[in-house]
Amino acid sequence: MEVSDTQNHVPVDSDVLRRLVESVLLAEGVDAATISVALVDDAAIHRVNRDYLAHDCPTDVVSFVLSDDDEPLAGELVVSTETAARVASEIGAEPWNELALYVVHGLLHLCGYDDLDDGSAAVMRAGEDAALSREGLINPFRLRRPTSA
Repeated sequence: MEVSDTQNHVPVDSDVLRRLVESVLLAEGVDAATISVALVDDAAIHRVNRDYLAHDCPTDVVSFVLSDDDEPLAGELVVSTETAARVASEIGAEPWNELALYVVHGLLHLCGYDDLDDGSAAVMRAGEDAALSREGLINPFRLRRPTSA
């Protein structure tokens, strides 16, 4: 696994990050993978989101599958630590915990999960809960207050 850390919003121990990635992938039955994680600020993820997904805004995590179905998993995660720090502050979570959620979420996307409807989103949340729990973390998504429409 390769880690690129060009940010200064959340201190990240690359060994802890590697263990998190390995734990998620093993739990999903992925025993061989090539994963890169880019830890960036909001400006950088905004560019990625705009240039590759045509969404003109920053986001928390963007995942790219780089392998075909018949090949071992290869993928890249681009994760905004600036968003993680801001959201963690807003909801009363630890920044690393929020960042770990983004990494898990992105990895689950690489493993084929989606969250495009209520049913698939519930499955994604359960996967996040399980992965974070294995690491002794809670899912900070559960701390967010529902927004009214």
